Order: sequence, then structure tokens, then C-alpha cells
Amino acid sequence: MKTEKNCRVILVTCGTLVEARKIAREAVRKRLAACVNVLLSPAESFYTWKGKLEKSREYLLIIKTTTTRLSALESEVKRLHSYDVPEFVALLVVSGSRDYLGWLQGQVSSRRK
Repeated sequence: MKTEKNCRVILVTCGTLVEARKIAREAVRKRLAACVNVLLSPAESFYTWKGKLEKSREYLLIIKTTTTRLSALESEVKRLHSYDVPEFVALLVVSGSRDYLGWLQGQVSSRRK
């Protein structure tokens, strides 16, 4: 289905729930994402930053968007995010409900349907 080829799921982690909610609201308000899920339970993250092993609690955003909105969405995440290098990972949607994916594309379209 052609609709699937244009859809993406983006993963972003945030240091605070306040920051996660702010990014989620702005992404949807600006039509950069159709939907953003904010996982309320923090994840424990381990990573190396500036040569040091770090551990932190982070909140995960699961963002649904399209390839045409990826660049603008990434810019908005970077603008609102407190990290020097925020996570922004785009996953290809291999399959999905035609109705849902059609709705997703309509929500981020520059034209309201």
C-alpha cells in the first residue's frame, strides 16, 4: 500500500515529563505529527556521553508522522529539547490499517480534509 511508504514512527526521549508533554503538544498543534504518545513511566537509560557512562530516567515519545514532515518535526524537537543531541529515530511503517494510516496522513497534511 502506498500510504504505508510515507508513514513513520519517531522515537524521542526527554529528561522530564513536562518537556515531553510540551514537545508532544507542539508537534500535534503545528501538524508535524498526527499523534504523540507520552509514556508516563520513565525508562532507565544507559549511554556514554562525553566519555562517561551515564544513567538517567527518561520519558519516551512515540510520534506518528509522514516522511514529508520529518525534517520540520526534527527541527521542532531540537528547538524545544533541552539535550545537546536529542534522540530522533525514524522507523519505517511496514504495514498498518488503511483507515488509520489515511487519517495519519490527513492530520499532517498542509490541507485540511
